[in-house]
Amino acid sequence: MSAMTDATTNARIALLPDRGVMRVTGEDAGKLLQGLITNDMELLQRQPALYAALLSPQGKVLFDFLVAKVADGFLLETARDRAADLAKRLTIYKLRAKVVILDASDGYRLFAVWGGAPVSHLESTIISYQDPRLSQLGARILVEARPAAELASPINGREATAEDYHAHRIALGVPEGGKDFAFGDTFPHEADLDQLNGVSFTKGCFVGQEVVSRMQNRATVRKRVVPVVGEAALTPGAEITAGTAVIGRVGSVAGDEALALVRLDRAAEAMAKGEALLADSVAITLRKPRWATSDLLPAVAAGAP
Repeated sequence: MSAMTDATTNARIALLPDRGVMRVTGEDAGKLLQGLITNDMELLQRQPALYAALLSPQGKVLFDFLVAKVADGFLLETARDRAADLAKRLTIYKLRAKVVILDASDGYRLFAVWGGAPVSHLESTIISYQDPRLSQLGARILVEARPAAELASPINGREATAEDYHAHRIALGVPEGGKDFAFGDTFPHEADLDQLNGVSFTKGCFVGQEVVSRMQNRATVRKRVVPVVGEAALTPGAEITAGTAVIGRVGSVAGDEALALVRLDRAAEAMAKGEALLADSVAITLRKPRWATSDLLPAVAAGAP
């Protein structure tokens, strides 16, 4: 990415090559998505984007994505290596609906922008929106790809790397599918979608809705993705143990900070007994993100940004 520095903005800008874009267009596009995904498409009448997931009938997250409204339909930003599978899954549900579903990942360059307001220097349409999961994450910028000779620097700010962005995301405690929880094996509550504006509990039916509603009505959720801090550098994929019991696994890592999917009840029991939590051989502490509701981690002190 070619980016210039401008004293008028402190924004940091990172190209995210591992993120892809689906186009869902046609007169039935909104109706199709409304009946399938976890969030309420009507929110897009008053905000530019929303966070949602497509679940299995058993209520497990198959795909998570950001949905943005454009003139002819919707763009779904998702993991690039999952975009083709998402297109196939949506096509299964399409039936006779007047909808066109296309993996448009090759047609866009996707940037994360945080820490300040970006300034555009591209003489074509830029799709931009605040990240709907958490305002501190910043914004998303989608720029239509052009031949290199024609593509001017679309954003003015301090250039950053994808690793810088993920360190920012980890510090905020925001999980990402495929990195911090396994697709097809994780419920929305476990992936914090209920805490990060990813589920509507009022819109009515969607795939897996009955399971999600039952989990919402429970007093607590036993397992969630939470921030962890190690006494030394952490390793992605490391098992988290309490004594001899495996109670979680490390996901995204930025030095000694990480996100991890953890059995919180087992962690609370271990802490009550004075037992150390270990990721491989590294002692770790669980942290509660500031965006979390009071019952998310009752046994863990607040402190993560």
